[in-house]
Amino acid sequence: MPTLLIAALVVCTMIPVLSPVREHISGQAREAGVHVAGEAGMRVAGETRPREPVRAAATRMPADPEPPPAHVVVDTFYVTVGIEVKDRLLPYEDDVVIKPTRLAPGVELDAQGNLRGKPRIPGSFTEPVRLCDGAKCVEQPVTLLVYDYVSWRPRQLTFPGRVGMRLDGHIGVEGGPSGVPPTFTVTNARTLPRGVSIGPDGQVGGIPTAAGVSRVPVRICVAGNCSGVVVTLFIA
Repeated sequence: MPTLLIAALVVCTMIPVLSPVREHISGQAREAGVHVAGEAGMRVAGETRPREPVRAAATRMPADPEPPPAHVVVDTFYVTVGIEVKDRLLPYEDDVVIKPTRLAPGVELDAQGNLRGKPRIPGSFTEPVRLCDGAKCVEQPVTLLVYDYVSWRPRQLTFPGRVGMRLDGHIGVEGGPSGVPPTFTVTNARTLPRGVSIGPDGQVGGIPTAAGVSRVPVRICVAGNCSGVVVTLFIA
């Protein structure tokens, strides 16, 4: 019995001593970069400062590929089934040799760059055309958009104006295939009043310098379906 009493007194005496010792060890562990976890005082290796989140490396998107360079002035032609094609392929460079090619059913491209024939079926046709300048050759895709026949008519052919005042009008067309731009060509430029012009888009503009009546022949084409008209200008 005396032995048990002495042992209990010894344990009670050590309890207040263990607490400061535990706090001392925890302080040293924190300084050494070690965490003390749990009531049992288990040590777990770790860092005292939280790690910074790892940032994902910036993904570099590939640049969009540049379109191939154009080697001809116009690479898309609008034509109509059954109507003779009268267009020409114009390379940017001089003395370019063109390889004859079949562009669409009924339409051929000759060595001089002329498009010849009558389209037989509607649709979109793209063929590579070989262009050579000496020993250097390139291929240029050329597209033929072939439409069924759709009638059209000019919207306006008469324009009034006054000397010294700007003229602003537009011939335009009604009908024709949807989305096909018409083209306008003055076939006799000498008939235009001085100071007035008619552009390839049908725009009538300029500042007339003299009074009079002028009748100007103009050729209008819509998808290869062409017709000649007379534009009349009354300048007062």
